[in-house]
Amino acid sequence: MSHPAETLRGARAELIAATGRASDLPSRFAPVVGASRPAAVLMLFGRLDSIPAGSDESTVAADLDVLLQRRSATLSSHAGQVSFPGGRRDAHDADAVATALREAEEETGLDPSGVEVLGTLPDLPVMPSRYIVTPVLAWWRSPSRVAAVDHAETVDVFRVPVAQLLDPQTRFTSTVRRVGRTFRGPAFDVDGTIVWGFTAMLLDGLFDAAGWTIPWDRSVERPIEP
Repeated sequence: MSHPAETLRGARAELIAATGRASDLPSRFAPVVGASRPAAVLMLFGRLDSIPAGSDESTVAADLDVLLQRRSATLSSHAGQVSFPGGRRDAHDADAVATALREAEEETGLDPSGVEVLGTLPDLPVMPSRYIVTPVLAWWRSPSRVAAVDHAETVDVFRVPVAQLLDPQTRFTSTVRRVGRTFRGPAFDVDGTIVWGFTAMLLDGLFDAAGWTIPWDRSVERPIEP
């Protein structure tokens, strides 16, 4: 994919560069043992308004945002968690990009024609659901209306300011007890909405790769009840 040099400025440019700096991301995730299934998620960044997003955004500007959703509490896996739009790859999907855009349209109603794909991050294992997930990094050139389409799967769709996610006061280490073990990982408290697990780990890794991370106190731990 071609990106003219004169357009590579600000946050969009740093997101593009992050795709080449994220080679260590898979090492942060527990591997899937046995059979796995391909999937993709859409990491869509843009601006918190309806104005078409240009390519000269300041790094981590106040209006830079990312699209997230909350999964239904009745789902069989990752129930009630905050996630990126996405899902399992269908047989008719040409590639991971097609999967991510299709799933995002089905789940949030966004118009894919207003989305510019910047690249993909390394495939990541999700042990609980046995997926191998390709994160698709994208820029929202022309924001469209989004909302939960099927409440059996998604109960809420929202856009979160990236600056809020980067705020050290928003960040903490989540602790989850499973099968007698404690698992720790990065997490975010967005005005009472907790982002943890795969989504938080992916955001944490991307922020590191983009050079956006602000040092935060990893000794602050809070338990999560899945």
